Amino acid sequence: MQKTITDDMDALFDVLPPHIKKPLVLQPDISELLEVVLDLGRPPEARFPKREIELDSREIEEADIDYVVARISAFGDDNRAGIERTLHRISAIRNRRGRVVGLTCRVGRAVFGTIKIIEDLVQSGKSVLLLGRPGVGKTTMLREVARVLADNANKRVIIVDTSNEIAGDGDIPHPAIGHARRMQVATPSLQHAVMIEAVENHMPEVIVIDEIGTELEATAARTIAERGVQLVGTAHGNTLENLIVNPTLADLIGGIQSVTLGDEEARRRGTQKSILERKSPPTFDIVVEIQERDRLAIHPDVGEAVDALLRNTPPPTELRWLDEQGEVRIEKTGMEKAKAKEKLGSREDRKPKLYLFGVNRSRLVQAGRELNLDLDVVDNLREATTLVTSRNYYRRRPQKVRDAEAAHLPVYVLRGNTPPQIRQMLNNLYSLRENDSSDSFKTALLEAEEAVEQVREGEDAVELSPQSSYIRRLQHLIAQRSDLTSRSFGKEPGRRVKIYKENTR
Repeated sequence: MQKTITDDMDALFDVLPPHIKKPLVLQPDISELLEVVLDLGRPPEARFPKREIELDSREIEEADIDYVVARISAFGDDNRAGIERTLHRISAIRNRRGRVVGLTCRVGRAVFGTIKIIEDLVQSGKSVLLLGRPGVGKTTMLREVARVLADNANKRVIIVDTSNEIAGDGDIPHPAIGHARRMQVATPSLQHAVMIEAVENHMPEVIVIDEIGTELEATAARTIAERGVQLVGTAHGNTLENLIVNPTLADLIGGIQSVTLGDEEARRRGTQKSILERKSPPTFDIVVEIQERDRLAIHPDVGEAVDALLRNTPPPTELRWLDEQGEVRIEKTGMEKAKAKEKLGSREDRKPKLYLFGVNRSRLVQAGRELNLDLDVVDNLREATTLVTSRNYYRRRPQKVRDAEAAHLPVYVLRGNTPPQIRQMLNNLYSLRENDSSDSFKTALLEAEEAVEQVREGEDAVELSPQSSYIRRLQHLIAQRSDLTSRSFGKEPGRRVKIYKENTR
């Protein structure tokens, strides 16, 4: 859809004093006007994307302020007012006695066609959170989202309009929201209550909300999402990282809590014992960072992205932008790019790629020949699917091992750097890889997960079936990530894992 802009500029010009309006309308780039600033005792200014100008050499007087105030709606508790049936916003600055001594007259525009770049996301039914700096176009995009979902997708859409920025000033909503309905909020402190009221009274399929900024509003958003209603909103912050460090809004992306790890788990992860982890599923499924008006960074799985950031690893991200022909371009980065590459890879690409650290390469190659295996030994850890090291090296916790574990790369630890140990590793590793889809492999991991549930429900300990050393290692990981203790006992080939609580033996 071609972008169409409706700005009702004449309505804004009509509320300005004549000596300010006259030079303003003569500006060659008037269609790009952002706002007009009127401060008592200073010359009036007009602000454009790339410049600011003085509109008159005369200073603003009380009569000029009164002229504008008399022609707009009443200011609310948030010191914002508007112009009937338009999207323009007038914000007041007051002195200690409450008198208006400054005005910011911000241009509101309805831009049809702005959500082509994320239309697939908002039509998916998932909840979407828009982030970006002030003036980058969050509210404009939100307004268009409401119209498209109401008119094109025929959904029941309710807009919770705190400052009348989305649907305009006055009792009749601006045509830019289409058939979406609008609920006005008497005062910003009641926004969370109106959000809940919208769900309980009007049976919406979608709720659109601008500027989620308090803990009560974040809690209301979670309540709405848990009732199965799609949320599309904006929040204070430019990036996902801003929300992670904001205790007020962190619940929107699952909340952050401090967790104390056991000594063994902390060593395995290569971290301190106290770490940060996500507390619960995120309220919003997708986060869209608006970098520029036609350039976005998208986190398609917020939970996965938050987990990655807390581990100091690149989160899965999509970069989207519109090219010169108006077509959407997408570039995947982080883990999503790796996943896409893996899906497209051939069977040959999926065979184990071994990175050796403290392991004799010539012995490994010789063992591979004896077992008739086509080994793929790589020199770059980023290309590897498994890191192979010895027990002595692993105990020292070198940087390569920490890097591998931070990237969730499997680490195979040899008891000794000897031909028998290397042959056993290859047998276990390649046997496992060749049978990744086999019932026996799935059953072994499912057995560990069921044992975890049994221990949580009161069992003292649960023994698992005998498995290879590699599968046992994965079973140990399942226990560790569930805050349970596990150990291997018995002799090969009957060696198996027992899972129990830490104080139970």
